[in-house]
Amino acid sequence: MEPTKKPLHIIKIGGDILDNKDRLNAFIEEFSLLKEAKILVHGGGKMASELSTKLGLEVEMHEGRRITSKEQLEVVCMVYAGLANKKLISSMQAKSIDALGLSGADLNLIKAEKRAVKKIDHGFAGDIVQVNSDRIKELLALSACPVFCAITHDQKGQLLNTNADTIASSLAVAMSTYFEVSLKFVFTHEGVLKDIHSSNAIFEEINSTDFVQLKKDGVLTQGIIPKLTNAFDALEKKVQEVRIGSSAIINHDKGTKVCL
Repeated sequence: MEPTKKPLHIIKIGGDILDNKDRLNAFIEEFSLLKEAKILVHGGGKMASELSTKLGLEVEMHEGRRITSKEQLEVVCMVYAGLANKKLISSMQAKSIDALGLSGADLNLIKAEKRAVKKIDHGFAGDIVQVNSDRIKELLALSACPVFCAITHDQKGQLLNTNADTIASSLAVAMSTYFEVSLKFVFTHEGVLKDIHSSNAIFEEINSTDFVQLKKDGVLTQGIIPKLTNAFDALEKKVQEVRIGSSAIINHDKGTKVCL
């Protein structure tokens, strides 16, 4: 009989929380209540877009994913691995969370490859090919909370911009070998909205069949698409639970539950 796996919480937050002091404080308060092993993944797209605009650089998106030119790569590296990551780390330390800021390049934790050009050229976007789950497990054994930004590398000296939702999902799948993994995507809404123009009603559950139809009908658009795509991928690869919603989902059965 296999030994019972210990729980691991993997939480992903977006730039809309990072860039708002009150939302960030509320999130960290909830996150600090998790006493079991945990990993945090963050984006920072809003901050990167704001800096790009100040620098006179055009921001291009396709289905919620950033088109990463050479110039945009420099911007996202500065924001994700720099300002956003360290701002988050310092706020976590203030709540006695022993956090360690990381990119995929650190300790060769997340290896990726530059996305091949098909219909769309995503530039220096990275698709994950390997997660070093053994090293991450070692960090968790030290009672550290790894905090990953949305930067990976190709092990040939090239940094790559990788969707933070994808990083969270890939980490969840890789770590499910050792842990019973709960994956939660935290953003400003209470869950996946039934109407993008109103935050009053959310889907309590979404399955893969719903997803296909809702996307076709235009109900689901932009940034929610990669979240759900990665959520289904994680569930198919034996991740225990996936939810999408506000900070309340961290310690409660709220938000939108994603099901196969």
